[in-house]
Amino acid sequence: MTDDSPAPAPEIPGASGGSGLRAVLPDLAPWKASRDFRRLWVSGLITNFGSFLTFVALPVQLKELTGSAAAVGALGAVELVPLIVFGLYGGALADALDKRRLILWTEVGQGLLSAALLAGALLPHPAVWPLYVIAALCAALTSVQRPALDSLWPRIVAHEHLTAATALNSLRWTVGGVAGPAAAGVVVAYAGLSWAYAADVLTFAVSVVLVVRIAAQPATHEAAKPSLRAIAEGARYAWGRKELLGTYVVDLAAMFLAMPLAVLPFLADELDARWALGLMYAAVPLGSLLVSLTSGWTSGVHRHGRMVVLAALLWGLAVAAAGAVGNVWLVLLFLTVAGGCDMVSGVFRGAMWNQTIPDALRGRLAGIELLSYSAGPQLGQVRSGSFAAWWGVRASVWSGGLLCAGAVGLLALCLPGLMRYDARTNEHAVRLREDRAAAAVRAAA
Repeated sequence: MTDDSPAPAPEIPGASGGSGLRAVLPDLAPWKASRDFRRLWVSGLITNFGSFLTFVALPVQLKELTGSAAAVGALGAVELVPLIVFGLYGGALADALDKRRLILWTEVGQGLLSAALLAGALLPHPAVWPLYVIAALCAALTSVQRPALDSLWPRIVAHEHLTAATALNSLRWTVGGVAGPAAAGVVVAYAGLSWAYAADVLTFAVSVVLVVRIAAQPATHEAAKPSLRAIAEGARYAWGRKELLGTYVVDLAAMFLAMPLAVLPFLADELDARWALGLMYAAVPLGSLLVSLTSGWTSGVHRHGRMVVLAALLWGLAVAAAGAVGNVWLVLLFLTVAGGCDMVSGVFRGAMWNQTIPDALRGRLAGIELLSYSAGPQLGQVRSGSFAAWWGVRASVWSGGLLCAGAVGLLALCLPGLMRYDARTNEHAVRLREDRAAAAVRAAA
């Protein structure tokens, strides 16, 4: 057997996993070192909780109004175009404008859209078409906000803490992802849709107050103005980075082929377990939360590309198992396992992006990243809803999982750059680490 380990490289500060509990528990270094990181983290925790309430309430409302799995799956279709258009343009805006201001105003806009959902739910006979319009507008605002938010973390977190920051951000998301759907299942069933939407409006109001207190984050002097040329420049950079391109393609395949969320209301009915719908929505975030709470080991992993591929493969197999079994508790178990695998993939994708992309391009690359981790699930909703309408709910789930596993395995063979990636020796990671260290020296002088 040949030894393919890399040549010795300088130790990366903060990259060791530690020992004992420190090797398992989340690394809190970013939280302790950065006040703005803490404020953004808490803001995201609060607003994510509310957004997950709406995430459950909206498809349930569509199901009640139409009774159609295809109609619920069509949510992904109406959200797709705004995600593509505004994600790419939002990335250019994030590089050219003050990132905090973009985050603030898009947060205000999303709060107003949640208020519109609340107003519609209070009508005696709600119409269906406004739900699709609001979903599309929400996708547009999210697409503008996410590149600014994702490109902001490397500015407020030390380079050696970026993997830990990615894990903590994942923890923030998963706490809301577990609590929000679980609460939504109870709120929607016993209090009504309007209460779920009202809670979402309140969380956006609190989040805005926190974002206002974050320091301004103006564009760098060399940042390109938002334009098609600037977007093309970011796309050319991404195309030239085959290991980054690999993370996008693997995640897109996993989400498109194996995202089962659109059919969960129908799966709960088929298993005669409507009471478990909230738990089903919470199961994937619960698996992510369990990984986040034990994420200390991630700082000691350097071959991020291999972990992305392995986690995506296991995600597909776990989703296939969830569709194949007929017991609701086993469905919940396999969805939880799938969520854990998705989180492992997300942590290492985020670490690769944050440790290697220059600041002047980070917003545009975040816009491209948005397409992989947001457009994929939207397309996945269309696929799963369509398959469910044609072949049945459970067949839609297990077939998607198997297709995902096969596609990821094939991509691993076609993406040697992704499989070879090592944070200790990758030229882009080394260059960015040296640039950050030099900037710190200049600031201290």
